[in-house]
Amino acid sequence: MSPRGRRRWAGRTEAGKRGRVTCAQRSEQQRRPMAAAMAEQEAARNGARNRGGVQRVEGKLRASVEKGDYYEAHQMYRTLFFRYMSQNKHAEARDLMCSGALLFFSHGQNSAADLSMLVLESLEKADVDVADPLLESLARLFSLMDPNSPERVAFVSRALKWSSGGSGKLGHPRLHQLLALTLWREQNYCESRYHFLHSSDGEGCAHMLVEYATARGFRTEVDMFVAQAVLQFLCLKNKSSALVVFTTYTEKHPSIESGPPFVQPLLNFLWFLLLAVDGGKLTVFTVLCEQYQPSLRRDPMYTEYLDRIGQLFFGLPPKQTSSYGGLLGNLLSSLMGSSEQEADDSPDDSSPIELD
Repeated sequence: MSPRGRRRWAGRTEAGKRGRVTCAQRSEQQRRPMAAAMAEQEAARNGARNRGGVQRVEGKLRASVEKGDYYEAHQMYRTLFFRYMSQNKHAEARDLMCSGALLFFSHGQNSAADLSMLVLESLEKADVDVADPLLESLARLFSLMDPNSPERVAFVSRALKWSSGGSGKLGHPRLHQLLALTLWREQNYCESRYHFLHSSDGEGCAHMLVEYATARGFRTEVDMFVAQAVLQFLCLKNKSSALVVFTTYTEKHPSIESGPPFVQPLLNFLWFLLLAVDGGKLTVFTVLCEQYQPSLRRDPMYTEYLDRIGQLFFGLPPKQTSSYGGLLGNLLSSLMGSSEQEADDSPDDSSPIELD
């Protein structure tokens, strides 16, 4: 073969190789999406089979409960729970226990509380984010439990601990709000108030307190119901909710005339206190507590709350024994140590607010 022929043959061979590589590459590119699609279809089929299996199991369990075989159904729920958990199927275990608990609640069975605790166990062992649907599910289970049962106390304690996400706080505000609403419907006003305080729902708290004061309180105590809530919100460093609960309560309570100023001196104190908190002036706080001592003596806890508020917002040192005694002694001792600084900061501010 001549040199020219050899060159032509080599060129055709090289072009053929390139063509074959290109075809192989195209074939590989075509196979990849097909493989992915097949994998997705297989996963969908597996998911459908799993859902179908769960639905069949739930159907059998429901039939057992409907027939009155409560003990057998309860034991089967527990068996399935631990089987799912051992397979790391936490969501399936949680959903099955939740539906089972609701089913047992509808038949008035105490086994519902046990399954509710298993719902919590699945959450505690799973790496799942705290979300509103989960909190609402827990609150629903709580609302169906016997208010006087010890299981309910244990359930709410564990639910709040889980909802805090390991932060060491007292629980998720949304869960506190849902619990507060349930307890309000049950007319358990004291427990409802506690959860409202940790929910930051000042408006809901105010409406509950209006009902509480109207149903259980004396007419002369209408100001004391909101005073406790305002002072406790401030002790939790929640100024915004303290203001909302005060404003809403004084607007909605039928026995309180519009203000400020108000007929009740204690309400005027709270109004001034909420204004003073924003300024942070210790002299203002001291004058307020002096001027409203008759109102503040109505509940010995007010002194404790105000000591804490003084520390949080006005730079008051921790409570200590003083020759003056009590809250005023603590305030005056602090004032005597900071009077020069106060004078330098506001030399013409001898009376920062007007008192009635």
